[in-house]
Amino acid sequence: MGTYGLLRGASPDLRHRPPAVRWLVLLACSAVLSWLLSLLHLPAAVLLGSMLSAIGLSIAGGSVKVPPLLFTMAQGMVGMMIAQTMPPSILPEIMGHWPIFLAGTFSTIGAACLIGWLQTRAGGMPGTTAIWGSLPGGATVMTLMSASYGADMRLVAFMQYLRVLCCALLVMVLAKILSVPSTAPATTADGTNWGPLLLTLAISTGVAWLARKLRVPGGPMLLTMVVGMALHFTETLPITQSPVELACGYALIGWAIGLPFTTEVVRYAARLLPRALGAIFALILCSLGFAVLLMVFANVDPLTAVLATSPGGADSVAIIAASTGVNVPFVLAMQIARFLVVVLIGPTLARGLSRLGAKA
Repeated sequence: MGTYGLLRGASPDLRHRPPAVRWLVLLACSAVLSWLLSLLHLPAAVLLGSMLSAIGLSIAGGSVKVPPLLFTMAQGMVGMMIAQTMPPSILPEIMGHWPIFLAGTFSTIGAACLIGWLQTRAGGMPGTTAIWGSLPGGATVMTLMSASYGADMRLVAFMQYLRVLCCALLVMVLAKILSVPSTAPATTADGTNWGPLLLTLAISTGVAWLARKLRVPGGPMLLTMVVGMALHFTETLPITQSPVELACGYALIGWAIGLPFTTEVVRYAARLLPRALGAIFALILCSLGFAVLLMVFANVDPLTAVLATSPGGADSVAIIAASTGVNVPFVLAMQIARFLVVVLIGPTLARGLSRLGAKA
């Protein structure tokens, strides 16, 4: 692992270094790796770079601990960010084409559940890990929710973000083959509107903290997302977040996921790689089949169909869709419809399929 080598070279034995030095090493490695990943135009580069740096620091013996309050705040930021990406027109869009969205949503979820069940039946993963690792939704959301439902969050993160990378690379290749032009994402006006920004941060932090105190499974992010959607759809509050704030939130989540990794977990993940890649490619092939059906029966253009059915995660797909010339509202509506269904029934699916896999 490149990050591990960098950390080992920087400090032969980080476990004897003061916490402040370990944090500085983690910050520096996260910044460099996130920048390198962003040069490759990978989605969620900050989160992935921070997670890989945290894994490297942990197995180099210099693990630190993310304060629970900061982790809760970060989950609230992400929940509010997801709420902001949902356009008010999403419900009319889904209702106007409900047969297409119903078929597209449940076909991908069904394929993912079958693959997750087969992995559970094969054994080797604790609890509901294989199911959560296979469920298509927001990779960050699935990872964070899995910890509340008996799964190993580290292995779920490994499976989810490996699929995000594979799907992102596939879409980039297809965009080149289909000669789809890239477009610059929308930018905010110059100047920071501090009032709405600070109010948004205060609301997301307060709701996330309340959900944590109430011990709602996955609540810090999910409850904030629900409150954010209510504020956004009713136009009660203009949800405002700065790129720096979101980068900090993604970095905190990446560290919280990566720091619990141990050498044994990394070795197990390496042994799991062929099996995980096989499951990912199987799900991608199923999704491509559903995309072809959208092209044939719904007259959807190829890249829009691929992005709408992509199992890479609603958050990363939204980033890619915004930078390519596709039907963004259709893509977001399909992805968010599937995301909401998975959030609502994911725990039930995970428990039920895990029991079936154990009995088979």
